[in-house]
Amino acid sequence: MTTPSSDTADTADTTDAAPALSHRQIVVILVGLMTGMFLAALDQTIVGTAIRTIADDLHGLSMQAWITTAYLITATIATPIYGKLSDIYGRKPFYLAAITIFVAGSLASAFAQSMYQLAAFRAVQGIGAGGLMSLALTILGDLVPPRERARYQGFFLAVFGTSTVLGPVLGGFFAGLDPVLGFEGWRWVFLVNVPLGAVALFVVAKVLNVPHNRHDHRIDWWGGLALVVCLVPLLLVAEQGREWGWSSGAALTCYAIGGAGLVAFLLIERHMRDAALIPLRLFRNSTFSVAIAGGVIVGVAMFGSITLIPQYLQIVQGYSPTAAGMLMLPLMAGTMSGSVLSGQLTSRTGRYKIFPVFGTALMTVGMLLFAQVEWDTPVWQVMVVMAVIGFGLGNCMQTLIIAVQNAGPRRDMGVSTASATFFRQIGGTLGVAVFLSIVFSTLTGNISRAFAESGLPPEAMNAGGDIMADSSFLQQLPVEQARPFLVGFTESISSVFYLGAGVAALAFVVLLFMREIPLEGGSGAERDKPGEPGSDPDSAAAALG
Repeated sequence: MTTPSSDTADTADTTDAAPALSHRQIVVILVGLMTGMFLAALDQTIVGTAIRTIADDLHGLSMQAWITTAYLITATIATPIYGKLSDIYGRKPFYLAAITIFVAGSLASAFAQSMYQLAAFRAVQGIGAGGLMSLALTILGDLVPPRERARYQGFFLAVFGTSTVLGPVLGGFFAGLDPVLGFEGWRWVFLVNVPLGAVALFVVAKVLNVPHNRHDHRIDWWGGLALVVCLVPLLLVAEQGREWGWSSGAALTCYAIGGAGLVAFLLIERHMRDAALIPLRLFRNSTFSVAIAGGVIVGVAMFGSITLIPQYLQIVQGYSPTAAGMLMLPLMAGTMSGSVLSGQLTSRTGRYKIFPVFGTALMTVGMLLFAQVEWDTPVWQVMVVMAVIGFGLGNCMQTLIIAVQNAGPRRDMGVSTASATFFRQIGGTLGVAVFLSIVFSTLTGNISRAFAESGLPPEAMNAGGDIMADSSFLQQLPVEQARPFLVGFTESISSVFYLGAGVAALAFVVLLFMREIPLEGGSGAERDKPGEPGSDPDSAAAALG
């Protein structure tokens, strides 16, 4: 008895009908997906308002980029591997595995004693998070026709909306707590994931029963290793370059290793063909390529710039972590409302290109406005600008995923969705590392200049402590003495938002060239029939004019 090749299996899948499930059955499955997604979505927002307190307590404010980038690196690399493995063995076991790994990383993070340990444990968290987001979107793509997908993604938006509102508030609340049961308040930011994870495991095991057609193919472990060799040295030099010197021997070594890793990754992906971590054939589709490029650039602007907003509110404006979390609500409300509105209009019209184009334009304007913020700008003005940026982001997030999913046949659903998440996280990882590096590489110079302009003696800079390690002393200083620190920090943040505006503008230009394929309302099988638009997106778009 012969085993069909992977190519044959994939070809057969293009004519398999998508599971015919009722609306109620789909909603029941979505409940399982949402419980898992809630963990990852909450973690993206709950740490942001607590990171200043965490970094101060562990004496590493300037090292905070590693807490985010370690998480994003492993999530990025794990994302396409989850997609491949779930194609072979089914989505459910790997969704359960992702939750388990995420909870284990959260528990370890709660016991971290240094920034280095916390970064390592956050990396474990990221391995789990890589499956929580991409597999949920992939399963939805398996079950729901493209045009209806935007409507069902409203359920996911409820999760994101809840987590984006609760996350900053909870992060600030825990960070501001006195020790509870022997644990500092910020450690509960991670401990809270343990009971939530237990609930998610139970619900997913109970309700997530998705039909699965096995697709046998090789796992591209060597490609994953090459990607690690490429990314880690480049992120290391992005974080440490300000101390080493950008043209130092250590930096040049990182550039060389990263470049060699990239070349090796591309050669391995070419050799692995359809079994590759990211099949290179996908990039022959212009819609896929442009949407992915736009997603990377949006990721840079989104993660890199918005990481700094809670720090501006706490370090410069002097708000407590809890208050800073509450003040982030306009950003979250803007993101949620933008996502809901664009999703509803996409479902009704079958069109989606206008939303990320409009969203990136709005992000550009919002970031330019934030770059004008001063250390003593009224907080209501800051909140209005946050709402503008958030609404722009909301128009980009889900529509770029839909564009990528709709660009090819249903047999590529898993790898396409994983690729979109993968590249957006690469952008986010680079954005966080580079933007925070810019802040801390310019901070000392900006503070020195502010002290010189204020007429205070230079030795006053050392009156409270080392701001690169711990910023909590600022709240104890008189306003006159603290002002140069606040001015310097604001100027460093402003420079990052100018850069973020430029990145968002680049995304706007790139997405203007995205060829839109109107979303089909039928099943995945109908979309994949030979001669139909889904079978050859470029031809279909050309036919539509």
